[in-house]
Amino acid sequence: MIRVVDIRKNKKSGMYEKLMARSPMDMGDVAGRVEEIIRSVRLKGDRAILEYTQRFDGVRLSQDSLRVREEEIEAAYGMVDDRLVQVIKRAKRNIESFHEKQKGNSWISPEKDGVILGQVYRPLELVGVYVPGGTAAYPSSVLMNVVPAKVAGVERVVMVTPPGKDGGVNPAILVSAREAGVDEIYRVGGAQAVAALAFGSESIPKVDKIVGPGNIYVAMAKRLVYGYCDIDMIAGPSEIAVVADDTANPKFVAADLLSQAEHDVLASAILVTDSEKLADEVQQEIERQAAYLSRKDILSKSIEDYGAIVITESLEEALEVVNKIAPEHLELCVKEPFDILGGVKNAGAIFLGHYASEPLGDYFAGPNHVLPTSGTARFFSPLNVGDFVKKSSIISYTRKALEGVKEDIILFAEAEGLTAHANAIKVRFE
Repeated sequence: MIRVVDIRKNKKSGMYEKLMARSPMDMGDVAGRVEEIIRSVRLKGDRAILEYTQRFDGVRLSQDSLRVREEEIEAAYGMVDDRLVQVIKRAKRNIESFHEKQKGNSWISPEKDGVILGQVYRPLELVGVYVPGGTAAYPSSVLMNVVPAKVAGVERVVMVTPPGKDGGVNPAILVSAREAGVDEIYRVGGAQAVAALAFGSESIPKVDKIVGPGNIYVAMAKRLVYGYCDIDMIAGPSEIAVVADDTANPKFVAADLLSQAEHDVLASAILVTDSEKLADEVQQEIERQAAYLSRKDILSKSIEDYGAIVITESLEEALEVVNKIAPEHLELCVKEPFDILGGVKNAGAIFLGHYASEPLGDYFAGPNHVLPTSGTARFFSPLNVGDFVKKSSIISYTRKALEGVKEDIILFAEAEGLTAHANAIKVRFE
């Protein structure tokens, strides 16, 4: 049963500390094993990738079969319900439309005395996308990671995903990849896939950035290769916080909390409300609905360990609670959600009103569902077009413009003991 925390009586519940214990930064002894995998892939390339695929996935592949062939992708369309194909296409259009609005432009600013300053935007050339496979298949994750890259102008997107026991790739994943614009697909997963993307192999190209979710081995591998290439983020377990008043429907609130709790036994679902009556009703609804849902064992564990109903004095105090949690998903199920939106400081995605259910963002609305977790919404943003763009500064000075500031630069350089820097300015006026 989900616990109730009444902070009107007890401000120190220990809830925040327990949530932070779910942090993806604590990966125990996984680091050593992942370091060995990365080292092996760097040294042996495809041979190591094939060995690890056989060991971890139970699939024997050859170098020639690493890359998914065009015929397999085309055949996948016949294996996926056409209704789902059409939904994938519509979701892709929504995601593309939203991310088009995020595009930035290069700019030039002429200043006085012949000074020209500016910034040039350039898309990354080669991006790698990791897509979980095996028992889980998330075509929505393909769209969310690939579409922003393509909107940004990335020329080449390479996807890696673990093979199934038969050596194949989930058809819905292949359809989503084709619709999103993936250029190459390789049937490899785990830390070995991340290492291949970071350092390259005979078959898999070295990329500029790796994005996409994965298990603890994938997350650790991404952390270890950061610096050799860029990464999106280290994602932790999923989480949702719902701020609700007495206008909220307890059935809706309970359903939304359970929609996140079913992800993982470490997932967190928290209701924060100023209505004791709603708290009681939601608690009962969670018990009722969880009983008939397919992943009820995961739901029960998640709700019991990391779920909570927090009762506050006011909605203002409720916002203080969620700002401290900095949740991945935040729903404002109140009478006037736009009135309190300004009080939200930390959240990955914010859903306003009784009919903006969190799964709407997971699949279809358009904003990205790759969001900061474990409190990192305090300083991280959702995956966006800017993540696939690099910026270069532009500086142009005429002789007259440089002459006006040369003494300032020389003084600065000499104060730091960098006489060669000072000399580079002086020689231009000798």
